[in-house]
Amino acid sequence: MGKHIPPFDNKNEPVIGINDDTTPLCYFNPVKLTQSEQYSYQLDGYESAVVLAGGTCDITVNGETFSNIGERASVWDGDPSGVYVPVGSSVTITCVSADADVLIAGGRYEADSEGAPLEPFAIRPKDTDKVQYGSDDTKTHRKIKHILGQKNADKRGRLLVSELFTVGAGGWSGFPPHKHDEERPPNETRYEEVYQFRFNPDFGFGAQFLYEHEDDFGPVYHVRTGSVIAIDKGYHPSVAAPGYEMYYFTIIVGEKSKSLVQYFDPHHEYQVHTIPGIKDMVAKFK
Repeated sequence: MGKHIPPFDNKNEPVIGINDDTTPLCYFNPVKLTQSEQYSYQLDGYESAVVLAGGTCDITVNGETFSNIGERASVWDGDPSGVYVPVGSSVTITCVSADADVLIAGGRYEADSEGAPLEPFAIRPKDTDKVQYGSDDTKTHRKIKHILGQKNADKRGRLLVSELFTVGAGGWSGFPPHKHDEERPPNETRYEEVYQFRFNPDFGFGAQFLYEHEDDFGPVYHVRTGSVIAIDKGYHPSVAAPGYEMYYFTIIVGEKSKSLVQYFDPHHEYQVHTIPGIKDMVAKFK
């Protein structure tokens, strides 16, 4: 159930590739570029999003160029930018800043069977859909920046992409614990999920819990900057150590539904009603 991939130099090769053995619905490739360097890809059967964690790039999709995507130095400095890429499109990313930190998120999607073909589009910082909830008192203060989400649901398939921050100095995310591994609407929809973590300061750390049944134990993974977690099933709260801000880039892909419906661990569900803003957060994923 799930897996942790410790930080390593992936040399611009996918960390979660096509038909991954844990999360086959998801794709993830963090790409590092220097000025004028290019990276090209084409994913058959997967829609994708090219997101600038830092730096600026020109992104060409099927011959259409979106210029100067990316307006921040790092994920700690400003809002994300990206480009949505329909299934099977040919993509070239060209670095125009000194260097660029690029995150390619993908989700399996049967484009031909689901209505009109989708078109590429840019997501600029002003287009991100922001949610902030929780509180310092409850150790659940969190900020979410939706890149692909409810705001552009009609322009994407079942790929949800967002940036999540555990605000302040330590605290919990994904709490109360929830899962989304069964297709049983309206109570729950099946989504697989991939995270890449980062910490500020960079030597910070946290822990990712994974458990399938509400009475199970673990496993628990020690996560640091660059850690990748793939989640196919189960409850999955995480925690950042005191003194560190935690970021994670999230790729959440539905098997059948475009709307993520979370099922909360019955032991802890009552805290949905006591933590400020949780219900607004849940609504934004639908």
